[in-house]
Amino acid sequence: MRVLNWVIWDNHMERWLIAFALALGILITLRVLEAVLAHRYFKKDQVQGGLYGLIGSLVEKASTVVMAILAVFAGSLVLELPAPVDKWFSAVVIIAFIIQTAIWANELIVFALRRYQSKHDIREEGDRMTTLRALGFLGKLVLIAVAALLVLDNIPGVKITTLLASLGIGGIAVAIALQNILADLFASLSIVLDKPFVIGDFIVVDVFSGTVEYIGLKSTRIRSLSGEQLIFSNNDLLKSRIRNFKRMAERRVLFSIGVVYQTPHEKIKRIPGMIRETIEAQDNVRFDRAHFQGYADSALNFEIVYYVLSAEYNLYMDIRQTINLELFKKFADADISFAYPTRTVHLQTPAEGTGLEQTPSLTEGAESDRP
Repeated sequence: MRVLNWVIWDNHMERWLIAFALALGILITLRVLEAVLAHRYFKKDQVQGGLYGLIGSLVEKASTVVMAILAVFAGSLVLELPAPVDKWFSAVVIIAFIIQTAIWANELIVFALRRYQSKHDIREEGDRMTTLRALGFLGKLVLIAVAALLVLDNIPGVKITTLLASLGIGGIAVAIALQNILADLFASLSIVLDKPFVIGDFIVVDVFSGTVEYIGLKSTRIRSLSGEQLIFSNNDLLKSRIRNFKRMAERRVLFSIGVVYQTPHEKIKRIPGMIRETIEAQDNVRFDRAHFQGYADSALNFEIVYYVLSAEYNLYMDIRQTINLELFKKFADADISFAYPTRTVHLQTPAEGTGLEQTPSLTEGAESDRP
C-alpha cells in the first residue's frame, strides 16, 4: 500500500500506526484500570476510611489528560523523532507527571486532615485542629511552590536562577502593595503558633463575644451568643485585648452586703462567720474571706470573696443564687436587716424667748428604721 510507504520525520507510516495503536491501547488500559479501582475502592462509606478511602481518593484525582500524555509518550518510543521535538515532548511528559504528583500530594494532605477531623471532637481538641489546618495550608503552599519551580526548571530555555532573581525584585514591590494582606497572613501564623485562642474557645474581644468557629489566613470567624457570625481581621484581632474564657479554671466572686446601723454589736461580730458557714456548705466552692469592710452613708458594709471551682457559667450562677438565698434566710432568722438608702428627720424646738419659730432640720447620714 502506498500509504504505508509514506515517511514522516524519518518514520514510515507503518511505525506511526504502531505508535498510535500502542498509545491507544495504553490509554484504554489505564482508563479501564481507573474504572476498576474506582468501583472497588471509591465508595461513599469508605471515603473517610483508611487505606481503601485513600486509594479511592487518589484514583478519583487521576487526570485523564495526564494519562493521555503518558500513553502518547509510550507510543512515541517506537518512533525516531527529531531532537527538538523529542526534547519538548519529554519536557511535556515530565511536567505532566509533576502536576499529577502535586495533585496526589495535595489530596494526601486533604485526606489526612479530613480523617483526623472525623475521628476527633473539635470542641475538645481545637488547638490541635487549628495547628493541623495551618500546617496543612503551609504544606499546600510549599507543594505548589516546589511544583511550580520544578515545572519551570523543565521548560527548555527557561533559566530558573534568573527567574528567581527577577521574582525577588518583584516580590518586594508586591509586598509593599499587599502589606495589609501580608500583615493578616503573619497574624494568622502568629495565632496558630502562639495559640492565644483555638477553634472552640469562647472569647471576648472588646464588647464582642462568641465561640471561635474558623481561623483563616485573613480573618477569624466567631459565632456570637445571639447567633450571628462576627468576622475579625487577624491583624486587628491580635491588637485587641482578648479574654479567653475557655481556659478559665475557676471563677472569682466578689460582692458586698450592707446592714443597718441599728444592728447590735454582737450580731455584727457574728456576720462574717455566718457568711463563711453558708459558703463552705456548698460544693465546688472555695471560701476566701469575709470582712466588716467599713462605714457607708446608709450601711455597715461587709465584703466577701469566694471562688467557684468550675468555668461553667450555669454552675457558677446556680451557686451564687443558692448562697444568696441562704444568706437572705439566715439574716432573716437572726433578725438582721439589710440596709438601703434612708433619711432621718430631726425636729428641734427652739428655746423660749428666742423669737424663732419651730424649724425642722433635715440631715442625711445614719440609717434608721424610723420614718
